[in-house]
Amino acid sequence: MQTNHEEFIRQSYAVAEQAEKNGNHPFGALLVKEGIVLLTAENTVNTEQDATRHAELNLVSMACQQFDSATRAQSVLFTSTEPCAMCAGAIYWAGIRAVVFGCSAKSLGEITGGSLVIPCQEIFAKGRKTTQVFGPILEAEGMLIHQRFWK
Repeated sequence: MQTNHEEFIRQSYAVAEQAEKNGNHPFGALLVKEGIVLLTAENTVNTEQDATRHAELNLVSMACQQFDSATRAQSVLFTSTEPCAMCAGAIYWAGIRAVVFGCSAKSLGEITGGSLVIPCQEIFAKGRKTTQVFGPILEAEGMLIHQRFWK
């Protein structure tokens, strides 16, 4: 697993800020293999008028269409904020076995008053296959993005 987590988390924060500029919630995700960004995706909930269009779900959908299962299994999903239960399930079923997140679900829930705050590790722990989870990484930077947006 690559060790330059901070670089890719900062890139996911930049994608999250772009999502906000595009009229959506500030979430961004990257798919990285061997230090190379294969895909990026942002949240499109508002612009697509679809509550399921989270950045991670958008990314997983593209990854499944564009890459075989071996490529997905060898990749790391970097995301600006810890995946929700829906996105964690999609990541698991897509066969992506490593996730690195910036802002934790707990911190996001404190900022937004979230109603379904479940650490993604709890979701992944129910699966037969192991999904590695690293985070929070540079959480204060990610929290600032959310604090500005959700004020």
